Amino acid sequence: MKIIQIFFLMLSFSVFSQSAFEKAEKLYAQKKYNEAEKLFSEYLKLKPNHAKTIEYLGDIAGHQKDWDSAITNYKKLKVSYPKNANYWYKYGGALGMKAKESNKFKALGMIDEVEESFLTAAKLDPRHIDTRWALVMLYIELPGIIGGSEKKAQRYADELMALSKVDGYLAKGYIDVYFSRYTKAEIHYKKAHEIGNSKTTFEKLYDLYLKKLKDKAKANKLKDQFENK
Repeated sequence: MKIIQIFFLMLSFSVFSQSAFEKAEKLYAQKKYNEAEKLFSEYLKLKPNHAKTIEYLGDIAGHQKDWDSAITNYKKLKVSYPKNANYWYKYGGALGMKAKESNKFKALGMIDEVEESFLTAAKLDPRHIDTRWALVMLYIELPGIIGGSEKKAQRYADELMALSKVDGYLAKGYIDVYFSRYTKAEIHYKKAHEIGNSKTTFEKLYDLYLKKLKDKAKANKLKDQFENK
């Protein structure tokens, strides 16, 4: 009889824990991050090594721009699961955001680890699109003296092109915009929009027309076409 009682006690505890996790997930999906964080933190006390909970806590910290907490959580994951590309990508991303908000001297000391994290993710998963986008942006934004390179950025834009034509053209357009090559950027963004015809591709092309090329006629025509598609 005592064994049966223990069994049902353990079963009810398991069901309670699972329902708490599911509730936290729903709150997260509703962008109620503070409430979700409390539940995930409680759940983590019951299951200290639950990877998905740690990842959610890292994601919430990222949404709240609490880069130190995000870095701590993602570091746990990439150490425990060193072959998981997404954990390396998220760790590098949080580290990169902290570097952006730090003074230049401190940021310089973090750049190598940011790059290494993204490169590790790219190597672990040849189809990881977000990592390749991160590398395109990293190499474009970094000064050449500390590793920035259009050639390197174009390499990962080419890899994106092989994985997703839309992302490839958007990445090449992004590079062209950065270097004020707006005519070339228009070609790439138009191709991306022809293929994707999404809100993202529309916004990139529309923004180019309106803010860079200063062509309101093209911007308005594009807007009419997109809204009436």
